Amino acid sequence: MSKGLMREVGLVAALLVAAGGILGFLAVAEDMREGELQAFDTGILLALRNPQDLADPIGPQWLEIGMRDITSLGSIPVLALIVAVVIGYLVLARKPGVALLVAISVGGGLLLGHLLKLRFERPRPDLVAHLVDIHSLSFPSSHAMLSAVTYLTIGALLTRVERRRIVRLYILVVAVGLTLLVGLSRIYLGVHWPSDVLAGWCAGAAWAMGCWVVLALAQGRWVRGRDGMTPPPSARSAVEPR
Repeated sequence: MSKGLMREVGLVAALLVAAGGILGFLAVAEDMREGELQAFDTGILLALRNPQDLADPIGPQWLEIGMRDITSLGSIPVLALIVAVVIGYLVLARKPGVALLVAISVGGGLLLGHLLKLRFERPRPDLVAHLVDIHSLSFPSSHAMLSAVTYLTIGALLTRVERRRIVRLYILVVAVGLTLLVGLSRIYLGVHWPSDVLAGWCAGAAWAMGCWVVLALAQGRWVRGRDGMTPPPSARSAVEPR
């Protein structure tokens, strides 16, 4: 398969994921507002707790401790640190255009998540005890959404510079895996309804893939020339000796 065809397939796949994420979020939001997900949400939260003590999650003590650690991978301070490191590398590598798009992607995702919380104003679940302190609104899950935005955006960037297919697959699996683990930890700790996390995953994936499409299109037009990458053919022909 030629590089041009692979690029086209990648763009189509990203657009499909973005469209699917938007439709998925809208479907979850509508069902949530109509109360159709109450049984689903309640059943999962109760299944993860000791029936005799709803403050006691199922599983050994190390699992609860591990979930507390994993959930921090989706916190704003940790994600901000990761993004700062990535942006710093891109700036030093003379790729300011890509660095700007990463900043816009994550910053825009943070703003979008906040606006969505204010729009739906869903309170946190009070069915089970919260195993971590939290006081903000519940829908959609910021941890799930921001981890999807950050890890999927960075993963998509890495796949564009890696030629080996198995390595690209590994990068995507890690990005998706981290996103899923963060979201599941929020449910296990009792601070989100499962539908909050589903909505966060959908919105985050849609935003990340939308930004990836913008990056791919931008790289084909102007990012290459500005970032010191291989210039487009038109630019090369203008500087090559005859």
